[in-house]
Amino acid sequence: MLEVELEPGECITAEAGSLTYMDPTIEIGTRMRRGEEGGVGGFLKTLGVSVLGQQSFFVNDLYTESGGRVGLVSAPIGDIQRLEVQPGQSYIVQKSSYIASTQDVQLDIQWQGFTKGIFGQGLFMIRVSGEGDLFINTFGAIDTHILQPGQKLIVDNFHLVAFSDSCQYEVKRIGGWKETILSGEGLVVEVTGPGVVYIQTKNLREFAEWLWTVIEPKVRQTRAR
Repeated sequence: MLEVELEPGECITAEAGSLTYMDPTIEIGTRMRRGEEGGVGGFLKTLGVSVLGQQSFFVNDLYTESGGRVGLVSAPIGDIQRLEVQPGQSYIVQKSSYIASTQDVQLDIQWQGFTKGIFGQGLFMIRVSGEGDLFINTFGAIDTHILQPGQKLIVDNFHLVAFSDSCQYEVKRIGGWKETILSGEGLVVEVTGPGVVYIQTKNLREFAEWLWTVIEPKVRQTRAR
C-alpha cells in the first residue's frame, strides 16, 4: 500500500478506486482525466488514456489545507515504486501499474502500431511526462536494470513494467516459430539503452493459468450438480 503524508496545501492525484483510507482532514474531488491541452483535443486525449489505456475515465484529487495521510492501492500484488519524472526523464509504463502521481505529471498513450505495440497487457502502454512523482505497482517484486548507451536487454512481454522513454524498443519473436509457439515465451521486447528498465518478477498470465487448474475441477463439479 502507498501511504502519502500530505503537507498543508498539497494535493495528489490517484486512480479512481485506489483509495483505501484517509484522514478526516483530507478533501476529495473527482474529475475527468484531462489531457495536456484543453478543448476537443484534450477530451480526445483523455478518452484515449481511459479507453485505449484501460485507465479510469475519472481520477481523484486528494487535497488538504492542514495536512493528513492517505492510503492508496491498485490491483497488482507486489512492490510499489516511486519514479521521479522531470523534463528529459519520462517513462513508458504498463497501463495497469499506475497508482498515483503529483499534479504536474501528465499521462498519455503511445501508439506504436502492431509491429511495436504488442504487449502482454494489450496494444497500449502509458507515456508519463512532466515533472513530479509517479507511483507504480507491480505483480511480484520489482527488478531494476540500468542500460548504458547501446546496451540491450530482452524482456518477456508479461514481465515488462516500465522503461525510460530515452530507450528504444522492439517487439519480436523468441527464436523461430517453433520456439515462439512451444517455448512458452511467445513475444519478447528488446529494449536498447540508455535508460532504466523495470521488470516484475511474476507473470500474471501464468498465475491465472495456474489458478484455473486449481479451480476448474470445482467449477465442473458445480456445473454437474
